[in-house]
Amino acid sequence: MSDTNKSKRVVVIGAGLGGLSAAIALATEGFDVELIEKNDKVGGKLNILTKDGFTFDLGPSILTMPHIFEALFTRAGKNMQDYVGIQKVEPHWRNFFEDGTVVDLTPDSEAMRRELDKLGPEAAEEFARFMAYSKKLCTETEAGYFAKGLDSFWELLRFYGPLRSLLSFDVFRSMDQGVRRYISNPKLADILNYFIKYVGSSPYDAPALMNQLPHIQFEYGLWYVKGGMYGLAKAMERLALELGVRIRLNAEVAEIQRESSRASAIRLKDGEVLPADIVVSNMEVIPAMQQLLNSPATALKKMQRFEPTCSGLVLHLGVNRIYPQLAHHNFLYSDHPRKHFDAIFHSRRLSEDPTIYLVAPCKTDPTQAPPGCEIIKALPHIPHLDPDHPFTPEDYLAFRERVLVKLERMGLTDLRQHIVTEEYWTPHDIQARYYSNQGSIYGVVADRYKNLGFKAQQRSSELSNLYFVGGSVNPGGGMPMVTLSGQLVRDKILADLGQGSLF
Repeated sequence: MSDTNKSKRVVVIGAGLGGLSAAIALATEGFDVELIEKNDKVGGKLNILTKDGFTFDLGPSILTMPHIFEALFTRAGKNMQDYVGIQKVEPHWRNFFEDGTVVDLTPDSEAMRRELDKLGPEAAEEFARFMAYSKKLCTETEAGYFAKGLDSFWELLRFYGPLRSLLSFDVFRSMDQGVRRYISNPKLADILNYFIKYVGSSPYDAPALMNQLPHIQFEYGLWYVKGGMYGLAKAMERLALELGVRIRLNAEVAEIQRESSRASAIRLKDGEVLPADIVVSNMEVIPAMQQLLNSPATALKKMQRFEPTCSGLVLHLGVNRIYPQLAHHNFLYSDHPRKHFDAIFHSRRLSEDPTIYLVAPCKTDPTQAPPGCEIIKALPHIPHLDPDHPFTPEDYLAFRERVLVKLERMGLTDLRQHIVTEEYWTPHDIQARYYSNQGSIYGVVADRYKNLGFKAQQRSSELSNLYFVGGSVNPGGGMPMVTLSGQLVRDKILADLGQGSLF
């Protein structure tokens, strides 16, 4: 911890996991940190609602890579286990197909082989070869992109070298093409393709580098936060407060003020001005440029390649019965996956036959619902908000009905008759609550033609002391990556201070 840092005032805009992580990481290094959040609680999209005896985790429901979270606590001299408990979820998830096939993904190698045998005699061997490929992609990524915080393709080339970059990251293939190099069974290909859910993109557009995601899940496990996922946000809030971070809730930032090429202060909507030596924004880059920086059209045009990910229609259902066939995490697949992804990312339609991610958290934690009841969270991906392809409230309600009909057809008998409470969100709700870009859930889309899978850079191109964290910047979306972004921005700030480029 540097005494010099104590005189440096950092204002962090937004208390999502990226903002919390940055606040904790910088406070650990001795910076004077204030965290500003427009909503009434920390956590950003990691949110919670108690309703009619049911406790709904409104946002992320899968925890992977717990070591990234643990690193925040360890560097602060704390033990994460003293703040929050986590437990493994097995099977990782259950896969349902229209023809009645059900396949579990599980870390138990013998059980996994039995599941794969359902898909034919070659499936287990093909899966093993694919996972070796997935591990290689992950090992390369962790060495530079994660560990060094590489922030552009050119930094990647400088770190790895051109030939290694091209060969090691499988840059000429899509994710789907990478899968099908190894996998012949179409159902197994669909399962592996749908790991793209972590980053809200299409396996037919995303670079094959995204095929590292299965290895990440199998290597680091799938976890549940005891008592509900929101407990992780509360643990990070407690650590931040212990480190002296001042957290201001129900306070909305209206402007990042500047002097020449530096951020000088932030102005709140109530008119209060908070001076800052360094500003970190957990608000997504493009909305922040539009709303807080009033960036010129030329600057915004350069950001067009960082298109938002998909959004989702989010159904949180409290039901007065138990569906024993469900695991904690479940996927119910489209019979026409390419058409489904095309509807979301190209023709901008609400899919006629969506793949549905379904969470039944009471399988792990029955306390989240009254006795004899359980929670059904259904999340089909849908297009982000687009003024050229608008949907009406009636369109979303019709899609909701289509989703419920599909769930009943695939085994959740009489689901609609058993709903006793519901929380229903459209992309408009997501945009209004979190100021996400066009209602995006996961930040910036991974598209090999638009951005090679890279997100925006963490350093602002306009102001020398403005940095960004969260799903719209590298290393990307999802709880571990946005939390890592907070730690990487700490490293960038410390490096910039050491080089004298900030003051």
